[in-house]
Amino acid sequence: MKVGLFIPCYIDQFYPQVGIATLQLLQKLGCEVEYPQGQTCCGQPMANSGYEHLTHQCNSLFVRNFAAYDYIVAPSGSCVLHIKEHLHDPANEPAAAGIRQRIYELTEFLTDILKVTALPARFPCKVGLHQSCHGQRGLGLAQMSELVASPFSKPEQLLRMVAGVELVELDRKDECCGFGGTFCVAEEAVSVKMGKDRIADHVKHGAEVITGTDVSCLMHLEGVLRRQHQPVKVMHIAEILNQQIHEQANH
Repeated sequence: MKVGLFIPCYIDQFYPQVGIATLQLLQKLGCEVEYPQGQTCCGQPMANSGYEHLTHQCNSLFVRNFAAYDYIVAPSGSCVLHIKEHLHDPANEPAAAGIRQRIYELTEFLTDILKVTALPARFPCKVGLHQSCHGQRGLGLAQMSELVASPFSKPEQLLRMVAGVELVELDRKDECCGFGGTFCVAEEAVSVKMGKDRIADHVKHGAEVITGTDVSCLMHLEGVLRRQHQPVKVMHIAEILNQQIHEQANH
């Protein structure tokens, strides 16, 4: 299985450890992983701001970089959803259509394609899981609480395979953190208040670490935590799933 690793620009620039953890995790699970060196931003910020007509070259470049892979995997639900819904290339539309069908967010790739049932990981901490909106409502990574339907969560399913993890129960488990991409710039006050509410829920229930599938949301929450001088840490789910038992013993 040949996997093309798609690392969104904000992870590349600010949280490279998340990209490294994603690569290592996929390799441990038997994937042949390549990182196309020419990849850039997928164009989501422009499209979300109403300038999708300026993303055409981003789309063409993405197709050239990733068309040859069996699967494309990224540790970011929002970027994956953007590609799934907006990737088009008039010069090579069949390739673009194929990519839209073969791109996966990391946790859905692990559960739906690799069918992972066990992980050799240990992380003895109380963990709060933030369900990001794009992943939950766009990609279907977890059930929405407003629906009368059986609950499920692919990220939670994987976290429960990690020895020592104690998942805390939140009062409002699928509420938006307030990041919303450019929303946090255009509506700063509302965004910050929403972030504070999410932090308060995690702190109330004793979370030592907040995790999730989108670094963008975690980055927003981390900013609130720092300003409040909270001891709670933020980690992308790939970092937790990639924790090795021997690594924990050395700390």
